[in-house]
Amino acid sequence: IAFIVLLAWLFASIATFRHPGKGSVPLKGWRRRMIQTTLSCLTRILFSVMGFQVKVKGKIASLQEAPIFVAAPHSSFFDAIISALTGMPSMVSRAENLSTPVFGTILSSLQPVSVSRQDPDSRKNTVTEITKRALSKGQWPQLLIFPEGTCTNRSCLITFKQGAFVPQVPVQPVLLRYPNRLDTVTWTWQGYSLKELCIMTVCQLFTRVEVEFLPVHVPTEEEKKDPILFANRVRQTMATALNVPVTDHTFEDCRLMISAGQLTLPMEAGLVEFTKISKKLNLKWNHVREQLDTFAAIASASKGGRIGIEEFAEYLKLPVSDVLKELFQLFDRNGDGTIDFREYVIGLSILCNPANTEETIRMAFKLFDKDDDGTITEDEFACIIQSALGVPELDVSVLFKEIDADETGKLSYDEFKDFALKHPEYAKLFTTYLDLQRYHLDMLEEDYSESPEVKHSPIRKSTIPVSETTPLARNKVCPEGCEENNSSSSDKKDD
Repeated sequence: IAFIVLLAWLFASIATFRHPGKGSVPLKGWRRRMIQTTLSCLTRILFSVMGFQVKVKGKIASLQEAPIFVAAPHSSFFDAIISALTGMPSMVSRAENLSTPVFGTILSSLQPVSVSRQDPDSRKNTVTEITKRALSKGQWPQLLIFPEGTCTNRSCLITFKQGAFVPQVPVQPVLLRYPNRLDTVTWTWQGYSLKELCIMTVCQLFTRVEVEFLPVHVPTEEEKKDPILFANRVRQTMATALNVPVTDHTFEDCRLMISAGQLTLPMEAGLVEFTKISKKLNLKWNHVREQLDTFAAIASASKGGRIGIEEFAEYLKLPVSDVLKELFQLFDRNGDGTIDFREYVIGLSILCNPANTEETIRMAFKLFDKDDDGTITEDEFACIIQSALGVPELDVSVLFKEIDADETGKLSYDEFKDFALKHPEYAKLFTTYLDLQRYHLDMLEEDYSESPEVKHSPIRKSTIPVSETTPLARNKVCPEGCEENNSSSSDKKDD
């Protein structure tokens, strides 16, 4: 095996020696023929030596018939099998793989489309490069893409990434099956390591591999306009042939599951159908990962990795009041009395983050700062919080000390803003209280306007500031009769 690998490295080095472009210019002439011929033959010999019995079904499409192969389920250990069968096409690979000794040179000779997970523009650049090669009319060889984007355990097909389907060209689906009694080819983030599986595979007399080339899928006009539809139909065709289900989960969900496990949460807590949520709510993965840390801090004391009303109140350092129950119910989308991570992410995005604007924070600060001296004392802070929650005897000293970062006994605007941005859950309480004050002010104004004594009064409505109205102790997020606010809360929960 070592001899064959070193021989492949030698041919790869010769083919790429002094080649201009470093992957931006396709290999031509003798360089391309050498790579396609020698690497294909050596790969077949290598797998024969390792005891692989490869069974091929279906017809392999030519470059003119299908510029792109899409293969699933993804098990990186056998990428080379399909590559050898199809004449060593280019692949999409992680940029880190190109720096691996020996194997990096062999991979570079195939001129892969490199993907860097550290580069925020990498995904866009990858799609652009795939499109350029797929539409090159033969200048570049066929592309081999695993649209799942990562290794899976072959129990289902996860969401296909759109890169292979954006160019709007025909694709040929390729299926991989391993009908063996002992599974030594699946290496994901659970189970055996790659090194252990390699040893177990070599120790077997033979390993069966079935590669099936399905008929070329030519996109319809509807599919050309919608890469997601194109990808889903190809995935469904492949899943039906494999007799496995499909799921909307993606590689990002796997990463969140791993993070959940590291935070001592049940691993299924990270399954949020990230791609679906991120598209609807315009969320970034790093932002959701940060929210997972906060969720874990709240749910660490609960069972099952879910947040109850007690944990929610303890995190906010507030008592369980009717107001807090109303806020909790807005998060609790299925009404089971607990909040899972998916509900928490949606609740923050729909309910809290839109309310947590610079304007809202500044208004809330002015509301607390009764004497307009630019700072908030503990008494001023307690007065508003007690009124907002309808709990006159509430002790807010612990919460106040947490916000008071410099321990001066007074809150500056920067301290207040920093806390509000880090804890968007409070934003909903602040905005609800402000809405209540406006509602109460409107009621007072209506009473004034309806009263004969003040009908002709020179006092204007706008001269009554919100902060000077008497705070109204209350037990509901929205007063009875305020139909508009009630409907908006209900709509947000449904959305």
